Amino acid sequence: MLFDFREIPGKECYKLLVSTVTPRPIAWVVTQDAKGVLNAGAFSFFNAFSGNPPVVGIGMASYKPGRPKDSRVNILETRQFVVNLVSEENAEKMNITAIEFDQGVNELEQAGLTTVSSVRVKPPRIAESPVAMECELMQIVDLGETGLVLGRVLAMHIRDEFVLDAANHYIDTPKLKLIGRMHGRGWYARTSDLFEMPRIPVKDWKMKTGKE
Repeated sequence: MLFDFREIPGKECYKLLVSTVTPRPIAWVVTQDAKGVLNAGAFSFFNAFSGNPPVVGIGMASYKPGRPKDSRVNILETRQFVVNLVSEENAEKMNITAIEFDQGVNELEQAGLTTVSSVRVKPPRIAESPVAMECELMQIVDLGETGLVLGRVLAMHIRDEFVLDAANHYIDTPKLKLIGRMHGRGWYARTSDLFEMPRIPVKDWKMKTGKE
């Protein structure tokens, strides 16, 4: 069935995208405003977009027309943020921080989370998160009521038990037990059901001629 995005409302386009582009990693973002008031929010329009320079991107929508989410406002104001990744054990706490609290409410306190000072930026990281990335804003691409936040990763914290070989930067990825966002308002996926499929070197590929 064809869904022509030129002919259907934006809300329905959103539903189709989040029902099919799955699973999506979750950016658990900590920011603070110019006065130092902390904010935490979860965003699933998120991924890594470049290795050199190291860049992550987060799509941050608005609560309603004309009112961007607090995370986006804080990042625009201070140009700093921390992306924490979400493990299975932190899923419920992440869900608490996704509640649409009034402006000024500290979601980290509401979820009973612990913060640890960052090294390169002012916002702290979440101690319970297995991975945290300290970021500085590169730019925000205006997408109407959504802003695509592009941040350069300045530093990454990974809990010691997940590091296989620090010198060679080898990480025990399955042991992180990260979760991903699925469809609807409450579906998530574990990343524990894995299969391996090695890349095929071009020298090992028998080219098809079109006559076969």
